[in-house]
Amino acid sequence: MLMPDLAVVATLMARYRAHEHHFLATPHDRDARMRFEDTAYTLCVLMGERTAREAVLAAERYVARGRPKRGPAEDRATRRTR
Repeated sequence: MLMPDLAVVATLMARYRAHEHHFLATPHDRDARMRFEDTAYTLCVLMGERTAREAVLAAERYVARGRPKRGPAEDRATRRTR
């Protein structure tokens, strides 16, 4: 299965948390709510989850684990291109 770029997920999680903080501070701000919901939806799509909660948890686990280790075939390909 293809996994999203770690940097993209980390950046999106930071954006999600910033929008969440702003939305919770101003719950009646329609634009803040839309930005927060759009970011949550993007996380759902990126992480392949059905709900924002599941997507955020999956993204947090993914970022915490860091980039997966490369397999032997990828190591050989990297050595050939250097």
